[in-house]
Amino acid sequence: MKPTFSVAGALAATFAITASASDIPTCDASNACPSATPCCSQYGQCGVGAYCLGGCDPRYSYDLQSCVAAPVCKSGDYKLSSLDDVQANTEYLGDSSGTNWVSSGTPVVYNDDSILLTMAPSTVGTLLMSTHYVWYGKISATMTSSQGAGVVTAFIMMSDVHDEIDFEFVGTDLESVQSNYYFQGITDYDNEENLTVSNTLQNTHTYTFDWQPDSITWYIDDVAMRTKNRNDTYNTTTQQYHFPQSPARIELSLWPAGLAANGEGTIDWAGGLVDWNSADMTNGYYYAIVSDVTVECYDPPSTFSQKYGSDAYYYTSTYGTNDTVAIGNNSTELASFYATGDDHSVNPDASASASASGSKSTASASATPQTVPGVSGGGNAGNSGTDSSSSGSSNSGSSGSDTSSAASSSSTSTSFQQGSGFSGTSQAPPKDMAGSAVALLGFFVACLLM
Repeated sequence: MKPTFSVAGALAATFAITASASDIPTCDASNACPSATPCCSQYGQCGVGAYCLGGCDPRYSYDLQSCVAAPVCKSGDYKLSSLDDVQANTEYLGDSSGTNWVSSGTPVVYNDDSILLTMAPSTVGTLLMSTHYVWYGKISATMTSSQGAGVVTAFIMMSDVHDEIDFEFVGTDLESVQSNYYFQGITDYDNEENLTVSNTLQNTHTYTFDWQPDSITWYIDDVAMRTKNRNDTYNTTTQQYHFPQSPARIELSLWPAGLAANGEGTIDWAGGLVDWNSADMTNGYYYAIVSDVTVECYDPPSTFSQKYGSDAYYYTSTYGTNDTVAIGNNSTELASFYATGDDHSVNPDASASASASGSKSTASASATPQTVPGVSGGGNAGNSGTDSSSSGSSNSGSSGSDTSSAASSSSTSTSFQQGSGFSGTSQAPPKDMAGSAVALLGFFVACLLM
């Protein structure tokens, strides 16, 4: 049986390694989130604030209103030449009018025409997520991959109910890219197919999903490489089409699948353990380059009948299938990181500061809810009060930090930090980037989270 991996599942396994499950309520098909922390993140943990934004799973949240509605598709050519429309996940509260991307980790401007997804030692890399969702469309990314054992680059579509369409680049195989798809995160070993391509590190290629209600076609440089028809995905056991069919975010990432604490299957799939002293690294970090993303939005399915507005997607049932998606004029914004879809206006201290992941305090987990899911699902991806959107730097989360105030900017983080103080801009080729700035990418504070 050949291995196949959902990027979402593998990421969750990777980044939940050090999360403290006893401190953070979890959510799954058997356990919905409690009312105090009603939003189920895509990593299976409950919180408020950013937990209720992109990636919030309506199936396992407290109720269907807990997750904030998602901004509808917006066609465009998104040149990734600056960080002007990129906002850190510790700051984004759902206003997509001036922000097209939310970041975790350290995206870095390169030569004013592209962005580096960076991964320094003891970090979990970088993730860019679109603020606008796509419910069928043609989505392209022009990019190069990283390289090395255990190093995975990904360009995927990910829905809040874990429908997924993938291009996955394993760093030990630069002559092929894995195409894959999932319905609600259900593993199917027949879904993955390798596509041949010239060197993904040295050569820039444009990778495209043409996602229609009845088919998905994967393209490389405008050449159709694979098509999967919806009619071929019917599962007689569940009596459903196991075909991606719900509004999805665009996600671009570079992450270390080959960590020693990961499962053997994930490590083997990723080509082995990450070598943090590898010659494949440049100035102490791995990187992938993304220069452009284009989106052409398609119409909803012909059978769609739940159009009550034009601003946002939301679900009318926990089934999460395409017939339970509605479009309305629902608000997509929160007043603070303590608000939820059930009450958008909560703002206890008139601050949008985020609480620390895994914070240790005298307060209970429910009294001090998690506000920003790291890739562990467990909390803050940056120190409170840090303005990382302007610099492109953000921390990669914290697990086990000792803080007495969630909103205190002087909180002591024991997380791995990625790029603290880094300018987020480089005009020189990666190998010539200023040593003092790049060195900051390689340092960390303590434990693994984004």
